[in-house]
Amino acid sequence: MTAKQQIDKNKLPKHLAVIMDGNGRWAKQKGLFRTIGHENGTKAVREIVEACAEIHIPYLTLYAFSTENWNRPKLEVELLMKLLVSSLKKEIKTLQDNNIKLNAIGNLEALPKKAQRELNDVLEKTKDNTRMTLTLALSYGAREEIIKTIQEISHKVKNNLISPSDIDETVINNHLYTQNLPDVDLLIRTSGEQRISNFLLWQIAYAELYFTDTLWPDYRKNHLFEAILNYQNRERRFGKTSEQLK
Repeated sequence: MTAKQQIDKNKLPKHLAVIMDGNGRWAKQKGLFRTIGHENGTKAVREIVEACAEIHIPYLTLYAFSTENWNRPKLEVELLMKLLVSSLKKEIKTLQDNNIKLNAIGNLEALPKKAQRELNDVLEKTKDNTRMTLTLALSYGAREEIIKTIQEISHKVKNNLISPSDIDETVINNHLYTQNLPDVDLLIRTSGEQRISNFLLWQIAYAELYFTDTLWPDYRKNHLFEAILNYQNRERRFGKTSEQLK
């Protein structure tokens, strides 16, 4: 029986998030330029999106470009932006054919104008799709998101639009980039690194974390199915005891 066949469709993560790591190391191991690694990483993106759609995971969020990634070599950043534009153009038909809605979070205004135009075009064309929501975290940093949220809420308090005593988790959630997304259930990071790297810090408060040594360009559907099986064999207590859950 394959990993996919073993998956319990009643215990799927509602929101899966992935830190796609290892493109550069994959290329280096093969004696190639880092940019080739990024190009091959798009194949893994396609695989994982298809896999999530196949087993009916409603929300998938991919860490595509962080606020810290702007500090990488200029040529690498330029290529990543070009790759973003070309990928959006190439995948629009696939998204439409599979009824997948594209969403984006982060400081999107920091993206090059051409990338913004292509992104907005795909966002608009797929906004009514309902099978799955694919979110790209672009120019995203969780600390920046939290700072922005505090600033917006503080402005409302200052202008008597909200009372400090009214601030709760719901109010904070409603000011995050992810205001229309549920909390993350399962966070996967590839490449062997075991850190969060400023990704969805608020939203992963009770997420299950799964780390794999597989480099992102080599990540395929079966890797994802194995991660989900691992997730389904865990006990999620949310602060309660095992006895309370039973």
